[in-house]
Amino acid sequence: MSLRRRLLLYLLLCAPVVWSVALVVSIDRARVEVNQLFDTEMIRLARQVLASLSSAPPGVIGAPVPPSSLEGGIPGNADTDDMALAVWDAQGRLVLADREGVQLPRRPSAAGFVDDRLDGAAWRLYYLKSLTGDWQVAAAQKVEERDELVFALTGSQIVPWLLMLPVLLLAMAWAVRQALAPMKHLTDQLAARDPNDLRPVSPSEAFVELKPLVEAMNGLFVRIRAMLARERRFTTDVAHELRTPLAALRAQWDVVRRARSPAEREGAEAKLGAGLDRMDRLVTQMLALSSIEATESLPQASSVHWAAIVEDAMSDCLALSERRHIELACEWPPDGGKPMPLTGDPHLLAALLRNLLDNAVRYASPGTTVRLRFGHDRLEVANDGPPLSSDQLARLGERFHRPLGQDESGSGLGVSIVLSIAKLHGLHVDFGSRDNGQGMNVVVRSGEVPR
Repeated sequence: MSLRRRLLLYLLLCAPVVWSVALVVSIDRARVEVNQLFDTEMIRLARQVLASLSSAPPGVIGAPVPPSSLEGGIPGNADTDDMALAVWDAQGRLVLADREGVQLPRRPSAAGFVDDRLDGAAWRLYYLKSLTGDWQVAAAQKVEERDELVFALTGSQIVPWLLMLPVLLLAMAWAVRQALAPMKHLTDQLAARDPNDLRPVSPSEAFVELKPLVEAMNGLFVRIRAMLARERRFTTDVAHELRTPLAALRAQWDVVRRARSPAEREGAEAKLGAGLDRMDRLVTQMLALSSIEATESLPQASSVHWAAIVEDAMSDCLALSERRHIELACEWPPDGGKPMPLTGDPHLLAALLRNLLDNAVRYASPGTTVRLRFGHDRLEVANDGPPLSSDQLARLGERFHRPLGQDESGSGLGVSIVLSIAKLHGLHVDFGSRDNGQGMNVVVRSGEVPR
């Protein structure tokens, strides 16, 4: 169901309820006003009759007065039929009664208004005594007469509203349509866009209620644009970086096929295996970097236990260190201190540490030691080898960039992976030479020093 139809349905359901409540309130208020009006008239009638009796000469009123013989055709007779009047003297004799069919009851002790039922109909009576106690007057009126007037008054108000209901519904439909016009305009604007058009929607074009939706959509556009940029960059990098290794593998395979002696074949197969290892490392690193860059938040965060992470990372680098005769050493904080408290993803932190150790071992001088040191707010990876120039340090982190003159194979993505993982964990990575100006020292420190 559309939003416009839902609004119209709610209006159609709520309008009768509101009208019903208003009708009940109107009837109640009309009944109060009508009762006050007729009660006032009954009081005035009783006082006038009592005043007339008190001022009459003695002997004028001594016998009961017969009821009125007004014919029904006389105007106003319908209203007088619903009213009654009676007068009693001090001895309780009825001296005046204007109705034959209805006999008003005498209540010597009554004073004021009394509600009663006479001949099966509801009546409202008013009793008034003279100061001397010689006369008691009773004025009465049918409650039905009052109800008829109440319903006539409220009916005269409700009928026009009911007759105007179709016009009101049309007005509400037009109002809802106009109120939702900005949303339709926004929908048409987005529907007419090119799939590659990720420009943000101007919030000034939307109403206040739509601005949160527009801002959320603009945020989504930004994330989609960043994701597409990453995908395009990854596709370009793959197309560029895999072209040369694939060509080299094809050439090495041709050499293997054309080898004439076992020794020549063995050498060609060794070169082919090394090329496949480089290809495997390059693809693995590129997939890892793409996956990390596509992660906007940590998939799982928990308290980090560095001992298990260090063991896994050093085990992965053990084969390379043995081949290059590099010793791996790990130094923990003295006096049983905790190594850099951190909450994060153990698998990503293991990849960060593995890449740091792999680079340190790969480019260290043979026969030296690669040291991993933990502090209360940092970890350091240092090796002994030729130092990097300031230009080379400035270019660290560029994709597929490797300093010239390297004997070891690599993809140039390890530092990019380290920086991406560190960013997810709020860590800072600094590259520089050791204190003696030789080798390489990488410091990974937390953003805040724990107290």
